[in-house]
Amino acid sequence: WSLHLKNVTVSLSGQYECTFATYPYGTKAAKIQLIVKAEEERHYLKKVWLNETLEIPCLEDTTSENLSTYPLKWLVVENGRKEELVTKEPSCPAVYRNSSVLYRQRVLLAFSNALKVFPTKITDDGRVFSCHVLYHPERVQKSSTTVRVFGK
Repeated sequence: WSLHLKNVTVSLSGQYECTFATYPYGTKAAKIQLIVKAEEERHYLKKVWLNETLEIPCLEDTTSENLSTYPLKWLVVENGRKEELVTKEPSCPAVYRNSSVLYRQRVLLAFSNALKVFPTKITDDGRVFSCHVLYHPERVQKSSTTVRVFGK
């Protein structure tokens, strides 16, 4: 006996109980707690040389899924707040946000949805770049990459 759930959303989280009657042992029951996560996040560290091109894959472990069919956005944590760098809707060109003075002319969304930053500067050291992919209104996958910049 099993329960199959389709189009799972956060609202399906909760306790489920299966009860059935047996002969001659009587009623049997089993309970399970279902927790549906709204978002998953992976953390990475990327090392790069000063003045080189930094390329950060959106979701490093996601090779089989086609990211171009989902909305995504790249953000950077700057002065304690997240600033949007670029957004991409399916079948539309990328939209670059010019609010970030540090990255205004230095970011590019690659064909693979990786973020390219050129040239890397010493101020990029320790920055956290994150990619958010919206698979469903209630399911977002995130990857955050902390950058370490090294001089030659």
